[in-house]
Amino acid sequence: MNRLFVAYKPSGIGSNKFLYTLKKKYNDKKAGFSGTLDPFAKGVLLIGFGSHTKLFRFLNKTPKVYRATLWLGAKSDSLDSDMIEDVSIVEAFERQKVEEVVKSLEGELKYEPPIFSAKRINGERAYDLARKGIPFTLNKINSTIYETKLIHYCHPFVTFEATVSEGTYIRSLGLMIANRLGVEFGSLSALERLNEGQFFYENEKPLDIKKSLNVEQNYYLGDYDNVHYGRVLALEDLKIQKEGTYWLDNGENISIITIKDDKVKYELGRIWC
Repeated sequence: MNRLFVAYKPSGIGSNKFLYTLKKKYNDKKAGFSGTLDPFAKGVLLIGFGSHTKLFRFLNKTPKVYRATLWLGAKSDSLDSDMIEDVSIVEAFERQKVEEVVKSLEGELKYEPPIFSAKRINGERAYDLARKGIPFTLNKINSTIYETKLIHYCHPFVTFEATVSEGTYIRSLGLMIANRLGVEFGSLSALERLNEGQFFYENEKPLDIKKSLNVEQNYYLGDYDNVHYGRVLALEDLKIQKEGTYWLDNGENISIITIKDDKVKYELGRIWC
């Protein structure tokens, strides 16, 4: 079965375990997902079955929008409610102050990701090293925060939404909000991914691949059999000949190609829609 759709992962289950439930539901073993969600988080998760698992890197998945609730004063190494160690009493703030701090995150940010993350250190996941108590240092990462807004403030809980680039750690944004308010600790008590780029949850409705790609469409002007049988394509037979990655509409299927150094290379052969 070839199928691409948006699922909604509930909180309290890991992304891999959730995928297993979908494999059973659709009675198919070949499946994958894009954009891991932490077990405590919920929200949209892109799912592919069959050959459609190969499409993830070509989809229009950014920006992503998250809604999170920050617990001011809650200390947790994982920066979420899964590992709360202590809770400090924090004096309340004026709503306007909280709103200003939330908005202050907009723009380009350079920061350290959480130690409980999937980053690799010498081949091992950071969260595995953290659980073992092995000290390590993570390189700072860059994220673009397109928009932030305060949704609700009921002290000590701050609910906000953030529209961000791929790979942004919302748990780190929560800690930044706490620190900019002058609070040493802060952890997320809830996290929801509302969408990934153009993709929203619609009851696992199959996606139209041709409308989901993040690459430009090109047109092959030569003998169609060359594309149909995966033969080498000549640059002069393409409508667009500048370097880049493109998709070709083959009717019931598509192909994805890359043009580089005046040569045409298949990134993906025929993917049935």
